[in-house]
Amino acid sequence: MPILLLLLVSGVIIGIIRMNWPVRQLIFVDTQVLTDTSTIQTNTMKMLDVRDAVDFAQCHIEGSINISLGRLPFVWEKELSSEEPVLILASSRYNSKRAARFLKSRGFNQLYAMNDRYCA
Repeated sequence: MPILLLLLVSGVIIGIIRMNWPVRQLIFVDTQVLTDTSTIQTNTMKMLDVRDAVDFAQCHIEGSINISLGRLPFVWEKELSSEEPVLILASSRYNSKRAARFLKSRGFNQLYAMNDRYCA
């Protein structure tokens, strides 16, 4: 019984650390980057919205691609290229980091994420 409790507690601690651990090559940007083209090249950047389709239908940025986090491992190759910069649009920083970790493991080096929520 104590071993089970120890495993459970260590799993929770590892989860909390992983949730807050920074992702290399992920840069958080403000919403003004969508209108200000001087900071990063938004004309060649892919905007990846990793929210569910229902949330995407209610509010999204024109030109963004909707691939939910659950579908991302299976369909990312159809829409994204590792040579292009990607701006991740998510409902939370945690989901942005999850998407960035996956894309980084697939060779993406230019990863950006919104610092704020863009759909209130």
